[in-house]
Amino acid sequence: MDFTGPIIAFFFIIIVVRLLLKKYNPHAVLLFSGLIMMLVSWLLGYEINSLLNLEGLERKMKIGFKSTSGESSSINNCLDFIKYIVFLFQVKHAKVSLLIMTIGGFVAYINKIGASTSLVNIVTKPLNIFKKNPNIAAVLVIPLGQLLFICIPSAAGLGLLLMASVFPVLVNLGVSRLSAVSVITACTALGMGPASAMSNKAAEFAYGDSEMIVTYFYDQIQLALPISLVFIVVYYFTNRYYDSKETHDNVKIEKKINTEESVPIIYSLIPILPIILLIFFSKIMNSSIILDTSTAMFISVFVAIIFELIFKRNLKEVFKSLNIFWSGMGNIFKTVVTLIIVADIFASGLLSLNFINALIYISENLGLVGIGVVMVILIFLSAMIMGSGNAAFFSFGPLAPEISQRFNIEAIEFILPMNLAASMGRTVSPVSGVLIATAEIAQVSSMQIVKRNLIPMLVGLIVMIIYHFI
Repeated sequence: MDFTGPIIAFFFIIIVVRLLLKKYNPHAVLLFSGLIMMLVSWLLGYEINSLLNLEGLERKMKIGFKSTSGESSSINNCLDFIKYIVFLFQVKHAKVSLLIMTIGGFVAYINKIGASTSLVNIVTKPLNIFKKNPNIAAVLVIPLGQLLFICIPSAAGLGLLLMASVFPVLVNLGVSRLSAVSVITACTALGMGPASAMSNKAAEFAYGDSEMIVTYFYDQIQLALPISLVFIVVYYFTNRYYDSKETHDNVKIEKKINTEESVPIIYSLIPILPIILLIFFSKIMNSSIILDTSTAMFISVFVAIIFELIFKRNLKEVFKSLNIFWSGMGNIFKTVVTLIIVADIFASGLLSLNFINALIYISENLGLVGIGVVMVILIFLSAMIMGSGNAAFFSFGPLAPEISQRFNIEAIEFILPMNLAASMGRTVSPVSGVLIATAEIAQVSSMQIVKRNLIPMLVGLIVMIIYHFI
C-alpha cells in the first residue's frame, strides 16, 4: 500500500492540533486544512472522486459538478473544490442544517420564557432530602442532569442553569465547590436524545437518515445506562478523595436563579414536548403519522407561544419574543451548522489522502475491536483538544460508514461509541465552553474541574469500550 498520502494526512492532523491548541479559529483551521489536503490529493493524481464517493452522491442527490466541457464528473479542476463547499451547504447537509437550526431556535426560546429553569427546579427539588449525606446528593445530580440534557441539549446552557439553581443548593448542603461544579459538568458528558444536533447527525451516519433519531435514541439509552451508573460510583469516590486532600470550602452561597419573573409550573412541560411528540408519532408506537425533529420543534414553539399568550395576554410582546427563536436559529447556523460543513471538508481531506484506508490496513491484525478502539480514543482526544464535542464528532464521524463497509458491519457499531466519546472528551477539556462558564461562576479554574472529571471520564470510556465492543 502507498503510504505517501496517509503520511501527509498525519502531518496535517498534527498541524491542526497545534493550531487548535494555540486557539486558532476551529472553523477556519478545519476548512483550509481539508481543502489543502484535497488539493494535494488531486495534485498527487489520487482518484479523489471515488475516494470521496462523489459519483454515488451525484446519483443519490441527482446533482453533479459541471466541468468546462459540460460533463458531470465530480471534481475535475481547482474551481470544483469551491463548488464542493456549495454542494455541502445546498444538498448534502441542507436537511440536517434546518433541523439543527430549529433545535437552536427552540432552546433559545424556552430559555427566554423561563421554561428551562422551571423544568430544572422541579427535577432537582428531591436533592434537599439528602441533607445528612451531601456527597450522595451531589452524585445524584448526574442522572437528573443527564435527563435534563436530553431536553436542553446545550452543554454550556444547561451548565449555567444548574449553576444558578443546583450549585447553591449543593454548597449549602455541605458539598465543596469543586465537587459541586464537577458533577454539574458531568451532566453534559453523555450527549444524546432527539433534540441533540450531534445525535441527529449520528443517526444519519448510522442509518442513512436523520429521521431514524428515535431508533438511534433507543440505542443510545442502552449504552448510556451502564456508563451513567459508573459515573455515579466513580464521581462519589473521586470527589471524596480530592476533598480529603484539598481545603474543603463550604462557603454559603445564596440561591440565585436568573429569571426576571416566576413562570407557571406548566411551562416545565415545554422542553420535553419535542421528545414526547417524536416518540408518540414514531414507528415504535406504530403511528400512522411520523414526525421529524424539525416539525416537532416548530410544533413545540407554537405551543410555547400559546402558553405565553394565555398567561401574559400581550399579543404584541409575545409576537416580538418570536425574534428570539429566529436569532437562535441564526446563532446555531454560524456556530454548529458551519462547523458541520467545515468538519466534513476536513474529513473529506483525510479520505482523499487514503488516511482511513491506511488506518484500516494498519489495524487489520487488531480486527473490528482494534479499529473501533482507535476511532473512539481518537475522537475523545480530539474533543479534549478542540473543546467541542461537535467539532470532534463532525470531523471524524463521516469516516465511520466507510470503515463499517470495509468490515461489512452496521455503521451503528462505530457511530454510537464515537458519539458518546465526543461529549465525554469535551467534559475534560479546559477550553470547552461549559467548563469555562461554570468555573467562572464557581470561582475555580477549569483545570481544577478537569482534574476532578478526568478519572471518571477515563473509567467511563474504558467501560463503554468493553461493554460495546467486547
